[in-house]
Amino acid sequence: MSNPVSLNWHLNHHSQADHDLRHLIVDISRACKYISYAIQTTEAGLSGSKNSFGEEQLTLDVLADDLVREYLSESGTVCCYVSEEQPDIVELDKKGDYTVVFDPLDGSSLVDANFSIGSIFGIYKGGDIIGRTPREQVAALYVLYGPRTVLTYTLGNGKGVHSFILNDVGEYTLLRDHLGVGDDAKVYSPGNLRAITTNSGYKSAMHSWLDEEKTLRYSGCMVADIHHIFAKGQGIFSNVGGGTESKYPNGKLRHVFECGPFAFLMEEAGGIASSGSENILDVPITSVDQRTPLIIGSKNEVERVNNLLHA
Repeated sequence: MSNPVSLNWHLNHHSQADHDLRHLIVDISRACKYISYAIQTTEAGLSGSKNSFGEEQLTLDVLADDLVREYLSESGTVCCYVSEEQPDIVELDKKGDYTVVFDPLDGSSLVDANFSIGSIFGIYKGGDIIGRTPREQVAALYVLYGPRTVLTYTLGNGKGVHSFILNDVGEYTLLRDHLGVGDDAKVYSPGNLRAITTNSGYKSAMHSWLDEEKTLRYSGCMVADIHHIFAKGQGIFSNVGGGTESKYPNGKLRHVFECGPFAFLMEEAGGIASSGSENILDVPITSVDQRTPLIIGSKNEVERVNNLLHA
Protein backbone atom coordinates (compact mmCIF):
# COMPACT_ATOMS: atom_id res chain seq x y z
CA MET A 1 0.00 0.00 0.00
CA SER A 2 1.42 3.34 -1.08
CA ASN A 3 1.61 6.21 1.38
CA PRO A 4 -0.18 8.48 0.71
CA VAL A 5 -2.79 6.48 -1.21
CA SER A 6 -3.07 7.62 -4.84
CA LEU A 7 -6.24 7.54 -6.93
CA ASN A 8 -4.69 5.00 -9.29
CA TRP A 9 -3.66 2.70 -6.40
CA HIS A 10 -7.10 2.96 -4.83
CA LEU A 11 -8.89 2.13 -8.08
CA ASN A 12 -6.61 -0.83 -8.67
CA HIS A 13 -6.28 -2.36 -5.21
CA HIS A 14 -9.31 -1.18 -3.23
CA SER A 15 -12.10 -0.91 -5.81
CA GLN A 16 -10.49 -3.47 -8.11
CA ALA A 17 -11.61 -1.60 -11.20
CA ASP A 18 -11.25 -3.23 -14.59
CA HIS A 19 -8.02 -2.21 -16.32
CA ASP A 20 -9.68 0.00 -18.94
CA LEU A 21 -12.12 1.57 -16.47
CA ARG A 22 -9.29 2.42 -14.10
CA HIS A 23 -7.31 4.11 -16.88
CA LEU A 24 -10.41 5.97 -18.06
CA ILE A 25 -11.08 7.43 -14.60
CA VAL A 26 -7.42 8.40 -14.25
CA ASP A 27 -7.56 10.10 -17.67
CA ILE A 28 -10.68 12.03 -16.60
CA SER A 29 -8.87 13.08 -13.43
CA ARG A 30 -5.99 14.38 -15.54
CA ALA A 31 -8.37 16.50 -17.61
CA CYS A 32 -9.84 17.92 -14.41
CA LYS A 33 -6.37 18.77 -13.14
CA TYR A 34 -5.93 21.07 -16.12
CA ILE A 35 -9.46 22.45 -15.73
CA SER A 36 -8.53 23.34 -12.15
CA TYR A 37 -5.47 25.20 -13.43
CA ALA A 38 -7.47 26.93 -16.18
CA ILE A 39 -10.02 28.23 -13.66
CA GLN A 40 -7.20 30.03 -11.87
CA THR A 41 -5.54 31.44 -14.98
CA THR A 42 -8.11 31.85 -17.80
CA GLU A 43 -10.29 34.87 -18.57
CA ALA A 44 -13.84 34.10 -17.40
CA GLY A 45 -15.70 36.12 -20.06
CA LEU A 46 -18.18 34.99 -22.72
CA SER A 47 -16.84 32.91 -25.58
CA GLY A 48 -19.29 34.30 -28.13
CA SER A 49 -21.02 30.94 -28.61
CA LYS A 50 -23.96 29.04 -27.14
CA ASN A 51 -24.25 25.47 -25.91
CA SER A 52 -26.75 22.86 -27.08
CA PHE A 53 -29.45 24.35 -24.84
CA GLY A 54 -29.11 27.88 -26.21
CA GLU A 55 -27.21 29.16 -23.18
CA GLU A 56 -24.30 31.59 -23.55
CA GLN A 57 -20.99 29.79 -23.13
CA LEU A 58 -18.09 31.15 -21.13
CA THR A 59 -14.53 30.75 -22.37
CA LEU A 60 -14.02 28.29 -19.50
CA ASP A 61 -17.03 26.20 -20.59
CA VAL A 62 -15.53 25.68 -24.02
CA LEU A 63 -12.03 25.07 -22.66
CA ALA A 64 -13.24 22.52 -20.10
CA ASP A 65 -15.26 20.67 -22.75
CA ASP A 66 -12.24 20.58 -25.08
CA LEU A 67 -9.95 19.30 -22.31
CA VAL A 68 -12.28 16.45 -21.39
CA ARG A 69 -12.73 15.51 -25.06
CA GLU A 70 -8.95 15.46 -25.54
CA TYR A 71 -8.35 13.07 -22.66
CA LEU A 72 -11.32 10.86 -23.55
CA SER A 73 -9.94 10.59 -27.09
CA GLU A 74 -6.46 9.74 -25.82
CA SER A 75 -7.77 7.02 -23.52
CA GLY A 76 -8.79 4.78 -26.42
CA THR A 77 -11.53 3.29 -24.22
CA VAL A 78 -14.46 5.58 -25.09
CA CYS A 79 -16.77 4.83 -27.98
CA CYS A 80 -18.83 7.99 -27.49
CA TYR A 81 -19.66 10.74 -25.04
CA VAL A 82 -22.49 13.08 -24.12
CA SER A 83 -21.64 16.61 -22.95
CA GLU A 84 -23.81 19.51 -21.82
CA GLU A 85 -21.86 21.64 -24.27
CA GLN A 86 -22.70 19.44 -27.31
CA PRO A 87 -26.12 19.01 -29.01
CA ASP A 88 -25.81 15.28 -29.76
CA ILE A 89 -23.99 12.12 -28.77
CA VAL A 90 -20.39 12.41 -30.03
CA GLU A 91 -18.64 9.34 -31.42
CA LEU A 92 -14.95 8.88 -30.63
CA ASP A 93 -13.73 5.31 -31.13
CA LYS A 94 -15.97 2.47 -32.29
CA LYS A 95 -13.65 0.01 -30.54
CA GLY A 96 -14.11 1.73 -27.18
CA ASP A 97 -16.01 -0.07 -24.43
CA TYR A 98 -17.44 2.93 -22.55
CA THR A 99 -19.76 5.89 -22.93
CA VAL A 100 -19.03 8.94 -20.76
CA VAL A 101 -21.68 11.52 -19.91
CA PHE A 102 -20.55 14.78 -18.35
CA ASP A 103 -21.12 18.39 -17.46
CA PRO A 104 -17.61 19.81 -17.93
CA LEU A 105 -18.16 22.88 -15.77
CA ASP A 106 -21.21 23.06 -13.52
CA GLY A 107 -21.78 26.52 -12.04
CA SER A 108 -19.43 28.29 -14.46
CA SER A 109 -21.44 31.51 -14.18
CA LEU A 110 -20.15 31.75 -10.60
CA VAL A 111 -16.50 32.00 -11.64
CA ASP A 112 -16.45 35.79 -11.72
CA ALA A 113 -17.84 35.78 -8.15
CA ASN A 114 -15.02 33.40 -7.13
CA PHE A 115 -17.48 30.73 -5.91
CA SER A 116 -16.77 27.01 -6.04
CA ILE A 117 -17.72 25.17 -9.25
CA GLY A 118 -17.32 21.59 -10.46
CA SER A 119 -17.39 18.85 -13.09
CA ILE A 120 -19.74 15.83 -13.15
CA PHE A 121 -19.18 12.46 -14.89
CA GLY A 122 -21.10 9.23 -15.37
CA ILE A 123 -19.67 6.15 -17.12
CA TYR A 124 -21.66 3.42 -18.89
CA LYS A 125 -20.41 0.17 -20.40
CA GLY A 126 -21.22 -0.04 -24.10
CA GLY A 127 -22.59 2.41 -26.62
CA ASP A 128 -26.02 4.00 -26.97
CA ILE A 129 -27.44 5.15 -23.62
CA ILE A 130 -30.90 6.07 -24.90
CA GLY A 131 -33.46 3.76 -23.26
CA ARG A 132 -31.11 2.83 -20.43
CA THR A 133 -31.24 4.06 -16.83
CA PRO A 134 -28.62 5.68 -14.57
CA ARG A 135 -28.61 2.49 -12.48
CA GLU A 136 -26.65 0.91 -15.35
CA GLN A 137 -23.66 3.20 -14.78
CA VAL A 138 -20.45 1.40 -13.89
CA ALA A 139 -18.91 4.48 -12.27
CA ALA A 140 -19.67 8.08 -11.40
CA LEU A 141 -17.50 10.90 -10.13
CA TYR A 142 -17.37 14.63 -9.63
CA VAL A 143 -14.60 17.16 -9.11
CA LEU A 144 -15.09 20.23 -6.94
CA TYR A 145 -12.88 23.23 -7.68
CA GLY A 146 -12.93 25.17 -4.42
CA PRO A 147 -10.25 26.29 -1.98
CA ARG A 148 -9.03 22.74 -2.60
CA THR A 149 -9.66 20.59 -5.67
CA VAL A 150 -11.42 17.39 -4.58
CA LEU A 151 -12.36 14.36 -6.70
CA THR A 152 -15.02 11.93 -5.40
CA TYR A 153 -15.80 8.65 -7.15
CA THR A 154 -17.70 5.39 -6.84
CA LEU A 155 -17.89 2.18 -8.84
CA GLY A 156 -21.12 1.20 -7.08
CA ASN A 157 -21.88 -2.38 -6.05
CA GLY A 158 -20.99 -1.76 -2.41
CA LYS A 159 -17.47 -0.57 -3.18
CA GLY A 160 -18.10 2.78 -1.50
CA VAL A 161 -17.71 6.48 -2.21
CA HIS A 162 -14.21 7.93 -1.82
CA SER A 163 -12.69 11.43 -1.97
CA PHE A 164 -9.23 12.51 -3.13
CA ILE A 165 -7.46 15.85 -2.94
CA LEU A 166 -5.27 17.29 -5.71
CA ASN A 167 -1.92 18.06 -4.10
CA ASP A 168 0.72 20.62 -5.07
CA VAL A 169 2.56 18.23 -7.37
CA GLY A 170 -0.56 17.34 -9.37
CA GLU A 171 -1.42 13.97 -7.80
CA TYR A 172 -4.78 12.97 -6.35
CA THR A 173 -4.30 11.41 -2.91
CA LEU A 174 -6.88 9.90 -0.58
CA LEU A 175 -8.71 12.46 1.55
CA ARG A 176 -11.62 10.42 2.96
CA ASP A 177 -12.57 6.78 2.49
CA HIS A 178 -16.12 5.37 2.49
CA LEU A 179 -18.23 8.52 2.69
CA GLY A 180 -21.68 7.94 4.17
CA VAL A 181 -24.94 9.89 4.26
CA GLY A 182 -27.24 9.51 7.28
CA ASP A 183 -31.02 9.13 7.10
CA ASP A 184 -31.91 12.47 8.71
CA ALA A 185 -31.01 15.94 7.44
CA LYS A 186 -30.10 19.04 9.40
CA VAL A 187 -29.04 21.06 6.35
CA TYR A 188 -31.07 22.01 3.27
CA SER A 189 -30.07 23.37 -0.15
CA PRO A 190 -33.16 24.60 -2.04
CA GLY A 191 -32.64 25.31 -5.73
CA ASN A 192 -35.13 27.07 -8.03
CA LEU A 193 -36.94 28.76 -5.14
CA ARG A 194 -39.04 30.83 -7.54
CA ALA A 195 -41.00 27.59 -8.09
CA ILE A 196 -42.68 27.97 -4.68
CA THR A 197 -44.96 30.62 -6.21
CA THR A 198 -46.71 27.98 -8.35
CA ASN A 199 -45.74 24.71 -6.65
CA SER A 200 -47.60 24.47 -3.34
CA GLY A 201 -45.85 21.26 -2.30
CA TYR A 202 -42.43 22.84 -2.70
CA LYS A 203 -43.64 25.85 -0.74
CA SER A 204 -44.74 23.54 2.07
CA ALA A 205 -41.33 21.86 2.09
CA MET A 206 -39.58 25.22 2.28
CA HIS A 207 -41.76 26.38 5.19
CA SER A 208 -41.16 23.12 7.03
CA TRP A 209 -37.39 23.60 6.78
CA LEU A 210 -37.75 27.12 8.12
CA ASP A 211 -40.08 26.05 10.94
CA GLU A 212 -37.69 23.27 11.97
CA GLU A 213 -34.77 25.73 11.93
CA LYS A 214 -32.67 23.60 9.62
CA THR A 215 -29.44 25.18 8.40
CA LEU A 216 -29.49 26.74 4.93
CA ARG A 217 -26.48 25.98 2.73
CA TYR A 218 -26.94 26.95 -0.92
CA SER A 219 -24.27 28.27 -3.29
CA GLY A 220 -25.91 27.95 -6.71
CA CYS A 221 -23.45 25.24 -7.81
CA MET A 222 -24.96 21.76 -7.70
CA VAL A 223 -21.56 20.09 -7.28
CA ALA A 224 -20.66 22.26 -4.29
CA ASP A 225 -24.06 21.88 -2.61
CA ILE A 226 -24.23 18.09 -2.97
CA HIS A 227 -20.58 17.76 -1.98
CA HIS A 228 -21.57 19.51 1.23
CA ILE A 229 -23.98 16.64 1.93
CA PHE A 230 -21.22 14.07 1.42
CA ALA A 231 -18.76 16.10 3.51
CA LYS A 232 -21.17 16.54 6.44
CA GLY A 233 -22.79 13.11 6.16
CA GLN A 234 -26.33 14.48 5.95
CA GLY A 235 -28.52 17.02 4.18
CA ILE A 236 -30.95 17.51 1.31
CA PHE A 237 -30.64 19.27 -2.06
CA SER A 238 -33.70 20.04 -4.15
CA ASN A 239 -34.47 21.50 -7.55
CA VAL A 240 -38.04 21.05 -8.78
CA GLY A 241 -40.25 22.68 -11.38
CA GLY A 242 -42.91 25.28 -10.86
CA GLY A 243 -45.84 23.52 -12.48
CA THR A 244 -47.09 23.13 -16.05
CA GLU A 245 -47.37 26.90 -16.55
CA SER A 246 -43.71 27.55 -15.75
CA LYS A 247 -40.80 27.71 -18.20
CA TYR A 248 -39.25 24.56 -16.71
CA PRO A 249 -42.08 22.35 -15.40
CA ASN A 250 -39.57 19.58 -14.63
CA GLY A 251 -36.88 21.87 -13.27
CA LYS A 252 -33.69 22.88 -15.06
CA LEU A 253 -31.39 19.98 -14.18
CA ARG A 254 -30.36 17.49 -16.86
CA HIS A 255 -31.10 13.84 -16.17
CA VAL A 256 -28.24 12.36 -18.18
CA PHE A 257 -25.11 14.18 -17.01
CA GLU A 258 -26.15 15.93 -13.78
CA CYS A 259 -28.81 14.00 -11.87
CA GLY A 260 -27.93 10.46 -13.00
CA PRO A 261 -24.29 10.50 -11.85
CA PHE A 262 -25.12 12.14 -8.51
CA ALA A 263 -27.93 9.66 -7.89
CA PHE A 264 -25.45 6.81 -8.43
CA LEU A 265 -23.01 8.35 -5.95
CA MET A 266 -25.67 9.20 -3.37
CA GLU A 267 -27.27 5.76 -3.25
CA GLU A 268 -23.86 4.12 -2.82
CA ALA A 269 -23.27 6.42 0.18
CA GLY A 270 -26.56 5.44 1.81
CA GLY A 271 -28.72 8.31 0.62
CA ILE A 272 -31.30 8.46 -2.15
CA ALA A 273 -32.23 10.57 -5.18
CA SER A 274 -35.81 11.05 -6.35
CA SER A 275 -37.68 12.86 -9.10
CA GLY A 276 -40.50 13.37 -6.62
CA SER A 277 -42.29 10.28 -7.87
CA GLU A 278 -39.60 7.68 -8.60
CA ASN A 279 -35.96 6.86 -7.95
CA ILE A 280 -33.73 8.83 -10.34
CA LEU A 281 -31.69 5.68 -10.97
CA ASP A 282 -34.76 4.03 -12.50
CA VAL A 283 -35.86 6.90 -14.77
CA PRO A 284 -35.16 5.87 -18.39
CA ILE A 285 -33.02 8.14 -20.54
CA THR A 286 -35.16 9.37 -23.42
CA SER A 287 -32.99 12.14 -24.86
CA VAL A 288 -29.73 14.02 -24.35
CA ASP A 289 -31.52 17.18 -23.19
CA GLN A 290 -33.96 15.43 -20.82
CA ARG A 291 -34.71 17.35 -17.62
CA THR A 292 -35.96 16.08 -14.30
CA PRO A 293 -36.86 17.34 -10.85
CA LEU A 294 -34.33 16.28 -8.23
CA ILE A 295 -34.63 15.72 -4.49
CA ILE A 296 -31.42 14.12 -3.22
CA GLY A 297 -29.70 13.38 0.08
CA SER A 298 -30.77 11.87 3.41
CA LYS A 299 -33.45 9.20 2.90
CA ASN A 300 -35.99 10.27 5.50
CA GLU A 301 -35.96 13.90 4.38
CA VAL A 302 -36.17 13.03 0.68
CA GLU A 303 -39.18 10.79 1.35
CA ARG A 304 -40.83 13.50 3.45
CA VAL A 305 -40.41 16.08 0.67
CA ASN A 306 -41.79 13.59 -1.86
CA ASN A 307 -44.93 13.29 0.27
CA LEU A 308 -45.29 17.07 0.55
CA LEU A 309 -44.97 17.48 -3.21
CA HIS A 310 -47.90 15.10 -3.71
CA ALA A 311 -50.06 16.22 -0.79
